[in-house]
Amino acid sequence: MTRPTRKLTTILAADVVGFSKLMDQHEELTLKNLKTCRDIVDPIITEYGGRIFHTAGDSVIAEFASPVSSVEAAIEFQQILADRNKNVPEESQITFRVGIHLDDVIIEGDNIYGNGVNVAARLESICEPGCILVSRFVQEKIEKRIQLTINSLGKSELKNIEGEFSIFQINPAQDGETTTPPAAAPVAAKKEAPPTPEIINTKPRLLVLPFRNLNNDEENEYLVDGIVEDIITEFSMIHSIEIISRHTAFNFKGKEINSQQITSELGVNFIATGSIRSAGNRIRISVELTDAATESALWSERFDRMMEDVFEIQDEIVRKVIVALVGQLEIASLARAKRKPTENLSSYEFLLRGKENHHKFSKEGVVEGLQMFDKSIDADPENAQAYAWKVCTLGQGMFAGYLEEPVEDLFEEAQKTLQKALDINPNDFECHRMFCEIYKSFEDFEKAELHGRKAYEMNPNDPRIVNGFGEYLLLTGDTEKGVELMIKAYELDPNGKGDSNSNKRLGDIVFACYVHGEFEKSLEYAEKIEKLTTNAWLAKIASLSALGKADDKEKEMNKFLESNADFSMEDHISKFHFQDKSVNEKMIQLLN
Repeated sequence: MTRPTRKLTTILAADVVGFSKLMDQHEELTLKNLKTCRDIVDPIITEYGGRIFHTAGDSVIAEFASPVSSVEAAIEFQQILADRNKNVPEESQITFRVGIHLDDVIIEGDNIYGNGVNVAARLESICEPGCILVSRFVQEKIEKRIQLTINSLGKSELKNIEGEFSIFQINPAQDGETTTPPAAAPVAAKKEAPPTPEIINTKPRLLVLPFRNLNNDEENEYLVDGIVEDIITEFSMIHSIEIISRHTAFNFKGKEINSQQITSELGVNFIATGSIRSAGNRIRISVELTDAATESALWSERFDRMMEDVFEIQDEIVRKVIVALVGQLEIASLARAKRKPTENLSSYEFLLRGKENHHKFSKEGVVEGLQMFDKSIDADPENAQAYAWKVCTLGQGMFAGYLEEPVEDLFEEAQKTLQKALDINPNDFECHRMFCEIYKSFEDFEKAELHGRKAYEMNPNDPRIVNGFGEYLLLTGDTEKGVELMIKAYELDPNGKGDSNSNKRLGDIVFACYVHGEFEKSLEYAEKIEKLTTNAWLAKIASLSALGKADDKEKEMNKFLESNADFSMEDHISKFHFQDKSVNEKMIQLLN
């Protein structure tokens, strides 16, 4: 029996407005007009790389690899159909409405199922005639890549779909005209006033201000604004923060900045500023993050690059800035949370305290961390990341023996908690990263792949996600790709080379190269590490053994045992979660 294929893809759902009524009034004419319109719609979908699945009656379901292509296809056929309607009698006019969503689906032969299909269909059902409704996940991908206006319609509950969805409308026929939310959708009717600093936000709020163009020339302005737009767009995908929109941010362009005024007006916690200067074929970008309340600098970095390919430069800077800023935001938020009495903490701040305890890797840290995550959930039962981190900490407690409850009970609790997180937010890449880690520990490789791949497809520039998925590939036998991703994760990480996190990533590469059979390469990477991790040290010794360097192996083993007197090599290696257990056995043989 063929296993169904899961994939992250873009679903387009379209159907004819008032089709039943048209059929009642002019059955033969309506069928003729429908065929004419489908002869327009179907080839355009195919031309833009879409695959049509269902074409029952007046409806169309298609999937696209690219959100941009799906929206461009919808815009094109909606514009052509609108022009057609202007030139035919009213009874021959056919109008489509379209919903588009990005999500995980199951493809089985000529059938497609899953949440992505359901959400796209619900969006289509509340769409204005002739328009296109897209979810936030699609809007984030297309925002700077299409020429038409994208109007936010706020949040809406979709029939038989859990949670609220941010929805956006594109009107191909009348671009720029503001349209009220569809009556069928319970969308917020008005904007709420921005919170003041006295209001406790559940998430830190960040404003990225337009960068200064130090060249003072119009030619360089596009690069400056483009980089800032990319940063804002990437931040909008991070669920642990709130990002002020590009439109609001660019209202401050060219103006003198008053941090206190901005804090008062927008309720922001952090402000990112920067500058760009280009000279010949070189470009320098400086970025600084400040605490809005104290105006103290939290982080800054300067990037000097060659400008041979401006788009690659933008991508690299965005990757590094995003990861570094998110880390600093969390550090600063945790520092603020520690200054508050526990009864005043928000769900997000309890989450930060829980994560801090999780990273202590101790019994006390696990117990305290679980308490913090439970309090985070009590404060906000819809905080998906609190559930995910709770499971991660349960896993740490189980495998390290820190928790007294039976493993079976802990495992059952972890599974229920995982499912709760997934029910709350099936598109949180941080949650999927956590799920991948847990399922690797449980050696449920099918689920580990599902969640690891989804996280990687949603955010391929987060070094934690890249490294974690690389580890999954290593554990399941695709060692070449696993090594490749672990090296990529090291290159993506903005931390200074030589710090503890950098050493850990290098240690992962040392171990991965050993597993892949690249023993010389494993030793080369080992030389770059100031302090070897346990697994990297064992991989170095095993690589020396595999290369027949007996004397070097013995010296290195003696050094290792001096530092790890009570270490049981067999117990440690037996806990490696390789799908093929002969990998564990081979390493034990090489180390003996």
